[in-house]
Amino acid sequence: MVSLQDIPVVSTIVNMVPHVDYEGQKLGERLFQYILILFGVVGFAWGYICQQFSQTVYVLGAGFVLACLLVLPPWPFYRRHPLPWISCEDKGGKKKKAEDSRSSKTETKKKK
Repeated sequence: MVSLQDIPVVSTIVNMVPHVDYEGQKLGERLFQYILILFGVVGFAWGYICQQFSQTVYVLGAGFVLACLLVLPPWPFYRRHPLPWISCEDKGGKKKKAEDSRSSKTETKKKK
């Protein structure tokens, strides 16, 4: 029996990293706005030439679908500028990595 994980597209979607950095959010927002403005102007012009308002709506709808496909998934080009994390200090003044502090917090919760 074939599972969904064996399908390449499904495994790619499942294995995507779900976070986007701040520069990626800015890029995604601008890209979305530019695509909608471009398709809105082109759609208005096409609808004016055809004298059909429905053509304007279709072109704008196609732009919306394209913008959603480009902006909503967390594509790798939205993660080019990761934030540098500062290492935290232990109670004794010893520095340790952020991952270590998270694991120690979960261990303390488990002990309680």
